[in-house]
Amino acid sequence: MSYEQMQNNQVYLSGQIASEPEFSHEIMGEKFYDMTVSVARLSGQNDVIPITISDRLMEGGSFEIGNLIGLIGQFRSYNKIVDGKSKLVLRVFVRELCECDDNAPNVIEIDGYVCKQPVYRTTPFKREIVDLLIAVNRAYNKSDYIPAIAWGRNARYASTFRVGEKIHLMGRIQSRVYQKALDDGSVEERVAYEVSITKFEQEKEVEN
Repeated sequence: MSYEQMQNNQVYLSGQIASEPEFSHEIMGEKFYDMTVSVARLSGQNDVIPITISDRLMEGGSFEIGNLIGLIGQFRSYNKIVDGKSKLVLRVFVRELCECDDNAPNVIEIDGYVCKQPVYRTTPFKREIVDLLIAVNRAYNKSDYIPAIAWGRNARYASTFRVGEKIHLMGRIQSRVYQKALDDGSVEERVAYEVSITKFEQEKEVEN
């Protein structure tokens, strides 16, 4: 992975381990484990964020529920087939462990491209919101597709973005519980993950 590709998708999280490590997969003898990290918001609520970490980073550490963890990584997307349908799965891929920082426990910064027409709407409480889907380049000709939201004045501004436009954004990863109506009439509780944008700017492509 090039330096530029590492810099265009950066995440810092500091929180408590919320679930036991569970084996995910193995590549060239390196084992990877999935778990979740609970990160506090200023409001007192918590975002419970899924992460994937290598056994090589876990060596000598304690990863029990409730233990503190600080990490640097990337917010990545994967396609997973569930009940015959493709589902976008989002996780933080851990690149290194670091010291915890309660002053900025949840920070993400990405450079990417608007890959879907922004959806502007208002909530029942008359708050303005826009939904974005950002494509972020990764090594080996792959891309991560990151859902993001912006509120208020930022929402109005982002609603003017065009598909293919390059943007730089900062914010935090948030988890959101919602209810999904199923075909049989029942309701299932699910969790969505997205970037809540605090700051962004349009970027101009450099011409050679």
